[in-house]
Amino acid sequence: MIAQKPKTVRERFEVVGITCASCAQSVETELCQVQGVKSAAVNLATNTVWVEYAPAETSPELMRNALEKIGYGLVTETSARRVENEADNRRSEILRRNALGALSIAIPLWVLGMFFMNASGISYLTWALATPLVFGFGRSFFVNAWRRALHGKATMDTLIALSTGVAYVFSVFNTLYPAFWERRGIEAPIYFEAAGVVVAFILLGKWLEERAKARTSSSIKRLMALQPQTVRRLLPSGHMEEIPTASVQVGDLLLVRPGEGVPVDGVVHHGCAYVDESMLSGEPIPVHKKPGDRLWAGTVVLYSPLQLRAEQIGADTLLAQIIRTVEEAQGSKAPVQRLVDRVAAVFVPLVILAATASLGGWWLLEGEEGFVRGLVAFVTVLVIACPCALGLATPTAIAVGIGKAAEKGILIKNAESLELAHRIQVLAIDKTGTLTAGKPKVKEFWWAEALPDGPWTDVFYSLERQVQHPLAEAIAMHFEGQAMPLPLSEVKQLPGLGVCGRFRGERVLAGNRALLVAEGLKLPESLELAAKQWERDAQTVVFFAWADRVLAAAAIADPIQTSAAPAIRRLHEMGIEVWLLTGDNHQNARSVANALGITHVQANAMPADKETFVRQQRAAGKIVGVAGDGINDSQALALADVSIAMGSGTDIAKDVAHIVLMGNDLRMIPEAIHLSRQTVRIIWQNLFWAFAYNIVGIPLAMGIFYREFGFQMDPMFAGAAMALSSVSVVANSLRLRRLP
Repeated sequence: MIAQKPKTVRERFEVVGITCASCAQSVETELCQVQGVKSAAVNLATNTVWVEYAPAETSPELMRNALEKIGYGLVTETSARRVENEADNRRSEILRRNALGALSIAIPLWVLGMFFMNASGISYLTWALATPLVFGFGRSFFVNAWRRALHGKATMDTLIALSTGVAYVFSVFNTLYPAFWERRGIEAPIYFEAAGVVVAFILLGKWLEERAKARTSSSIKRLMALQPQTVRRLLPSGHMEEIPTASVQVGDLLLVRPGEGVPVDGVVHHGCAYVDESMLSGEPIPVHKKPGDRLWAGTVVLYSPLQLRAEQIGADTLLAQIIRTVEEAQGSKAPVQRLVDRVAAVFVPLVILAATASLGGWWLLEGEEGFVRGLVAFVTVLVIACPCALGLATPTAIAVGIGKAAEKGILIKNAESLELAHRIQVLAIDKTGTLTAGKPKVKEFWWAEALPDGPWTDVFYSLERQVQHPLAEAIAMHFEGQAMPLPLSEVKQLPGLGVCGRFRGERVLAGNRALLVAEGLKLPESLELAAKQWERDAQTVVFFAWADRVLAAAAIADPIQTSAAPAIRRLHEMGIEVWLLTGDNHQNARSVANALGITHVQANAMPADKETFVRQQRAAGKIVGVAGDGINDSQALALADVSIAMGSGTDIAKDVAHIVLMGNDLRMIPEAIHLSRQTVRIIWQNLFWAFAYNIVGIPLAMGIFYREFGFQMDPMFAGAAMALSSVSVVANSLRLRRLP
């Protein structure tokens, strides 16, 4: 008997206490060591972690206990969303208060240390000001560093605690025992202002960073705000009560007034109104709703009230699923993040090693006087090194990019797809339902001359409305409201040919040219000429016959999406090779391709043929994208490097695809690729800045240019640079929000 693999679930938790990329690495490593945890991915931009684990083997409580042992926390309450929001607000308020409080002391401390350094008793006054600044407002750095040290971990808090602590202790010694240096002909240096101002700068930077990071998840918050918090439930007694949306049950009858958001998914029970569905489709034109029509949570009812019968509630609503998908995507890691993770794992130990080498090198080269300069270098190196900028470079850009896409109605399921989309070289697009509406319509209809007496429109309509076939539905829809249904007998479908039945004892037929041949029917000359012209125009022709006479012909075509032409044009401008893959015949495929300017066409393509196409293109070394909407596209979608499903497509296509367009606007495809290009550009800008900052800043802090140029960086400037590095990375990512 084969043992079954334990079922796993994937959950998102808030992590308390992470401050840098090294923290994120520590949390991931510790969680992965818990039995039953399959994977863990921390998002430094949102202070959250996605954990895949087997509930039969572990639990959130066990994971929380594991993290608490190394000094971190995990929010596991069932009301985690509310707790998380409260924690965000509380954390931001604490940082604001600490930053402003620290600055109020740091400013006079800096003035005294810089301009009154030779005044009598100044060292004791700066000592008095620095103490509450370093160990009061900066207490968390020391507490966190100690907790990490107990478990052999080192993070950014370790660097800050070491640098400010060493500067403070050294200054205390020199204040109490200045003679130690004076006997050696050296003026006792005091660095209280440096230690204090560094703490203030870093706290200010963390507050600004927190505010900026909060804006990276603003798209999620806007999506969440679409669902109302309360709703009016109609009772069987006829009374109405207002209840929380979370209390709605399946089957409840709800009243939604004009201007209000729909609280849950369901169907219209009573009333007619227009509904703004732009949050799903991206289309600004309201959609008319009548009894029996679907309503989605987050859409807005306009002009008239509607009664809604609840069908999907809570996490089952489409809006909740979109929010979860966006959250998962924002928390996923792009491939480039693997490089950052490897650097972060060794960053802090290497910085401590570099700082210690600076101290030892200066002391060794210049003796006791060099010790002072080496100590300054030691402190400055620890202060200027910034793993935060590295850790925030990718996740902030990913979070903003995926959130921006969601606002445009583009649902990107993971960071890898967002990063890879910009590299698409070949894009294969399905025809029916993707480039075309997928709903055939009658374009022209001709009756033969010298018609016999009879209600032939009603007969044709009655025959086609009994058939479940797209062409028959198109004809029935064309005559809807113009014809009356009549009773027909012996109606049956003829596979591959059409449909037949009896009216007043005579046989009536509707179908293709092959049906006429099989029945030995000859077309009147006028209908023959019209039919040949329609067929040359790649339109499907359906004929209607009674007894031994062909009475009419209809030309049916699947209209091309209005957004298809501009979308294809922009894809070509972006240098992407567009292919039309369709199961339709070559004539119809070429007609659509010519209308849209597509030169590469593969017609009569079965699902396996589409899959083979993707394999061949990938074997040629190309990055392949596939856009489709049906079950027949699912194999190709699953194999493609980047797969895109239309919002009106089948569930399997949307499940398989990496990107889902919530509407049917094909212009979203080049928009998604453009957004991918912009996001990747921002990521590399961030990484360049983060690496360049540390590569240039750390040697400067070590004082390697002092002998040639007489320059050595002051710890206070290092603190300001370190704070600004993180803020600049997040601010650069936020530029994505300003994309049109």
